[in-house]
Amino acid sequence: MAETASSKPTVILVGAGLAGTLMACSLARAGHRADLYEKRPDPRSRPQEQGRSINLALSVRGIHALREIGLAEEVLKSSILMRGRMIHAANGEQTFQPYGKDDSQALHSVSRAGLNLQLVEAAARQPSIHFYFEHKCTGLDLRTGTLEFHNNTAHSTVRVASDFIIGADGVYSTVRSQLQKQERFNYRQDYLSHGYKELTILAGPDGAFRLEKHALHIWPRGSFMMIALPNQDASFTCTLFWPFEGPNSFAALQTEDDIQAFFQEQFPDVVPLIPTLAHDFLHNPTGPLVTIRCQPWHWGERVVLLGDACHAVVPFLGQGMNAAFEDCTVLSECLARQADRRAAFAAYETLRKEHLDTLADLCIDNFLEMRDRVGSRLFVFRKKVSILLHRLFPRWYVPLYVMIEFTRIPYADALRRARRQDGAVRGIVVSLFIALVVLVVLLTR
Repeated sequence: MAETASSKPTVILVGAGLAGTLMACSLARAGHRADLYEKRPDPRSRPQEQGRSINLALSVRGIHALREIGLAEEVLKSSILMRGRMIHAANGEQTFQPYGKDDSQALHSVSRAGLNLQLVEAAARQPSIHFYFEHKCTGLDLRTGTLEFHNNTAHSTVRVASDFIIGADGVYSTVRSQLQKQERFNYRQDYLSHGYKELTILAGPDGAFRLEKHALHIWPRGSFMMIALPNQDASFTCTLFWPFEGPNSFAALQTEDDIQAFFQEQFPDVVPLIPTLAHDFLHNPTGPLVTIRCQPWHWGERVVLLGDACHAVVPFLGQGMNAAFEDCTVLSECLARQADRRAAFAAYETLRKEHLDTLADLCIDNFLEMRDRVGSRLFVFRKKVSILLHRLFPRWYVPLYVMIEFTRIPYADALRRARRQDGAVRGIVVSLFIALVVLVVLLTR
């Protein structure tokens, strides 16, 4: 017999980040009660730090998930449209590369902290959702379904029993770590040799943007690069993606003079935009970049993983958040279709696993593209040809990047279609070349 709203079990979500709060809203709309436990303080109780949070690129998959909980328009109002990449050469020359054929194929720059706050506020408006902030998950007994939390405010241990647990607690998930102790659980993590550090370009004296507002800015430099995304307050959040060790690395720059000289050589147009450049570089933390793959994503009918907890990817396609939001959409649909939670969890994993593994590989490929190739004339020419073919034959030819960012085609399916398209284009080009050679031979005779 199907469960009524009142008989549906309480869901415990570990992690009240982006994926956890959105999933809670989806569950509340389906009639569930949801309790969210989060190790960080309540974002509503502290002021948001303006212009200094990691920016995210919101695209179609994420917008669809937000629309399902009625939050898309509110989020989009606080975002900035990015129509393409602005490539900054070392000599100061700038080249704009549009993402697609028009504004329907553009990304939206959003603040991670701002979006998380919007999601927390949306969830708090649901009477069936309850938050427990400053509760760090320290253990999970899979046999009984009992979670253990450390209450950072009361300095006490809290134990909570539930038969339905969603682990949305990020890259270093405590919930996943408990699943890893079970037999036949596969787990793999791969760190890039590169890390990241953030800097901030503040708004101009008149509150104006000091770089092109509607673009994602990239400074490609071969083995390293920098990007910048716009904020609502006219600042830009810059992210350095550099090797940890070796030449042109974080380890190579240890003094303010070295930092100033290096930026003057590699990013001369940025130096006057960040007056506190050397100080910020030395004092802002350097973070790692990791890809995580695991299987299975669930344990019986009791536990299921969501977002980075089961498939963390590096940020070079801007799909980490969008993929996690799409997880919420698919998991909600599976729970609605299947009365048996074990079957619903298994269906969710089947529908997502292949595609998220593909996304992980695509993200690393795009890192190499952004770092090494976006500044080359051949790359620019190919992009122009790709966009032209898409404009001329929009149903037949859709670039891979467009499918990833601006459609909901599953990632692996998008890659397979892109390969078929490219094979067809190569076949047409070869056929035309052969026909041209034959024609020239016949004319010369």
